[in-house]
Amino acid sequence: MSRLAALDGVFDLAIIGGGIIGAGIARDAARRGLRVALVEKSDYGSGTTAGSTRLIHGGLRYLAMLDFRLVRLDLRERETLLRIAPHLVRPLQFMLPFYQAGPWRRLKIRAGMWLYDLLSFDKSLPGHCFFNARQVRDSEPGLRAEGLEGAACYYDAQVDSPERLTIENILDARAHGAVTLNYVEAVRAVKEHGEICGIWVRDLEGGDEALLRARLVVNASGPWFDRVAARLGWAGPRRVRTTKGVHLACDAVGRSAVVLTSPLDGRLFFVIPWLGYSWVGTTDTDFEGDPAAARATREDVAYLVDSAAHYFPALRQARIHWTNAGVRALVMKRGSASSISRLHRIVSDRPGLISVLGGKLTGYRAIAEEVVNLACRRLRHRRASDTAEAPLPGGEGSPAHDHLASIYGSRASAVRALAALNPELAARLAPEYPDIAAQVVFSVRQEQCLHVADFIWRRSLLGFQPDQGARAVETVAAWMAQELGWSEARRRAEIEACNHRIQELRP
Repeated sequence: MSRLAALDGVFDLAIIGGGIIGAGIARDAARRGLRVALVEKSDYGSGTTAGSTRLIHGGLRYLAMLDFRLVRLDLRERETLLRIAPHLVRPLQFMLPFYQAGPWRRLKIRAGMWLYDLLSFDKSLPGHCFFNARQVRDSEPGLRAEGLEGAACYYDAQVDSPERLTIENILDARAHGAVTLNYVEAVRAVKEHGEICGIWVRDLEGGDEALLRARLVVNASGPWFDRVAARLGWAGPRRVRTTKGVHLACDAVGRSAVVLTSPLDGRLFFVIPWLGYSWVGTTDTDFEGDPAAARATREDVAYLVDSAAHYFPALRQARIHWTNAGVRALVMKRGSASSISRLHRIVSDRPGLISVLGGKLTGYRAIAEEVVNLACRRLRHRRASDTAEAPLPGGEGSPAHDHLASIYGSRASAVRALAALNPELAARLAPEYPDIAAQVVFSVRQEQCLHVADFIWRRSLLGFQPDQGARAVETVAAWMAQELGWSEARRRAEIEACNHRIQELRP
């Protein structure tokens, strides 16, 4: 039976794009009782979401740009996510070191810290403090000591897997009646009397097409926005500016999350502890190609290494395990890529269509609420959002503190139950990893995992191992073949595709 059979009938909302913002919109709308369908041409959270710095933060850089509205929005949302997704989002202390800073620079840093605290007046995290040079060296011995005078310290938050955060929004949307389909693309709009009333969609797994009828269509396709808008009939100028951001994962060179200024161009960047690595990034350069084809170039890697090694000399000898590249969607504006505001814009200037331009990971829930508020006004549907209070599926209760809980939160008990029923499912996928076969079966049955790469990078943390899960690929493929009825040729093709992706991400 075709997967597209689930799209029968008329939906209130048809969402194009299954990144964090599209998933958040689906969750909010479904929880308000709207009939929701979402289509994503790849896997959930596989685009811009997967290419992020993995921070939940207001952003000191945006504070320096005087973008107070954006900073306040994201600081409020930081608190919300710490509350509704405690298994995925956790506090992280940051250090902003200063070298040979004059009186004006010191005053600017103090004012910035004070203002950051003021804009997060409802925070649960500690306020800022200052370290002298000795305290900084004691806390971060790998940091260059020459010229070091001290550091400002403050708190934000980190999400190890924004991909999992996306999946949990999808899961909650489905639990409240939404139909969500990955590997299904929007082909063209359907109009009646000049108003969009649905979209033709194509299943990229099976090749069949179907009409998805909806009272409203939401374009939440991120950096693919203009391409999708053209399919929906938009013939005007581009509305989104796309810029590439690159990160690299290397051997740990520091203990703290450190905010630094590149000596090459003055941009802020981070060296962050993440899953045992130092996570270094990001770059910010215009990108005109297909966002799915974005990769880290030698120049990107050299920029990050040269910038970070200026402060952490050991980084020049550190092994770079792999790189990551993502493409941001910014509201179109002239100027340097780094000068463009990250504040989103919601546009409703065509009958039957709502367009979401830009947006940051941190603010996804608030953006989703704003979109659904507009949809509800258009649909004359009265029901307030509850997504700021309702925990995500894995955020309910008090989960155990182990590997499975770090991925699934309170839902880890369902994975353990599968393993208890079948001893084979309790076996590790490879001796080097804590992940077990039950996770693969659970992801296929409960989380719409259709490809080996989906599991490696977006249903587990295996893709972030030093070998990017290479030792588990064949075992994962075997279990998925059993669950999904793959042929031997399909199983081999899945292994080959996953291994090719692993090679692409290595420097």
